[in-house]
Amino acid sequence: MYKHILVPMALDHGIGASALEIARRLLADGGKITALHIHEAPQGSVSAYLDDSMVQDAFNRSKERLETRMADQPDVSPVIISGHSGRSIIDYATSHDIDCIVLGSHKPGLRDYLLGSTAARVVRHAPCAVHVLRTTPEQS
Repeated sequence: MYKHILVPMALDHGIGASALEIARRLLADGGKITALHIHEAPQGSVSAYLDDSMVQDAFNRSKERLETRMADQPDVSPVIISGHSGRSIIDYATSHDIDCIVLGSHKPGLRDYLLGSTAARVVRHAPCAVHVLRTTPEQS
């Protein structure tokens, strides 16, 4: 059983509910669950066309979506941060004494084998146990 479980949440995928249920089953009495969403700001040439207020508005909308999604989950603390998804999950887990990460993963394609998916990156570099859930067609 784990004392602090991190559940990274992609707001546009349906696997979050399944990941939270698994996290609850793995949670020790008195433990806590944190739902983490990583807001990735546009990079490269796209960022040249966006001012800071547009990026902040997008962050705020994502924060509202996460809080709304977690409103009926009183045992889950929602957190949103900006950054690169794989690296930010690992950094957050390291700096917040996370002892288990439960995250969803899509079926890998050729691009993922060449570049590495977020789940694969987290599995390779996380400072704790990682449970990976495969999405099914109705969850994606």
